[in-house]
Amino acid sequence: MTIADSPAKLLAPSSRHGRRSIAELLAPLEKIAANSPNLVANHEARFDVNGETYTLPRYLFVGPRGGDTPIRIGIFAAIHGDEPEGAHALVQFIKLLEAKPELAAGYYLSFYPICNPTGFEDGTRFSRRGKDLNREFWKNSEEPEVRLLQAELLSRSFQGIISLHTDDTSHGFYGIVRGATLTKYLIEPALAAAEKFLPRDERPVIDGFAARHGIIRDCYAGVLSAPAKARPRPFELILETPPSPPEYLKSCAFVASLQTILLEYQKFIAYAPNL
Repeated sequence: MTIADSPAKLLAPSSRHGRRSIAELLAPLEKIAANSPNLVANHEARFDVNGETYTLPRYLFVGPRGGDTPIRIGIFAAIHGDEPEGAHALVQFIKLLEAKPELAAGYYLSFYPICNPTGFEDGTRFSRRGKDLNREFWKNSEEPEVRLLQAELLSRSFQGIISLHTDDTSHGFYGIVRGATLTKYLIEPALAAAEKFLPRDERPVIDGFAARHGIIRDCYAGVLSAPAKARPRPFELILETPPSPPEYLKSCAFVASLQTILLEYQKFIAYAPNL
């Protein structure tokens, strides 16, 4: 089911002038959403750049009923336009969920596969306005993509926020997390799942931050995150893949991590009262 005008219109411009095609990447999701009882496509969030209209593509996957109140998770990718691996992985993950919806039982999963559409088209880290969007959040930013994403973060009241990135300085998979409890119950199993496909980054310092066994507990100011006043606080995880392995291995590592997080968070909620 869809909430959209013609995708061909809303996802344009595509690959003209040598640009990477957003429509081509999202075509499998549009096909699924057209017939699926689980996946909803929403292309109503739009913004203009240099006279061109862009869409911030959003997808909602409604898992089978699994409890009294669905768990709301937001999953974000390609906020740096030169990191398409996360976007490709989300396409594969949604295809997996469509084939096995029981993996998302009890969840409402909001997917944002291309958070920086102009940077994705151009293959650049920054947006076409020259901004690193992942340093702009909750700073009164004027960037339209950031404002749209902030509106989503405010209105959706996510219980968990997951961002997918590629680190061109890393040779292994790693994660960024806030909170010791979630380190034990979410990020460690997620990294272990990814290790079936990629090595873990075991360096003591990663991207300028202290790390232990591929886990960092700090990050740059202005990254995509929950509003400061959000209560209760959602869990927030950033998964980072290295740039060099084949594309399918990076997608497999991301997909395995995401699948594991959904499973482990259900366990965490069930056991939390006894912790």
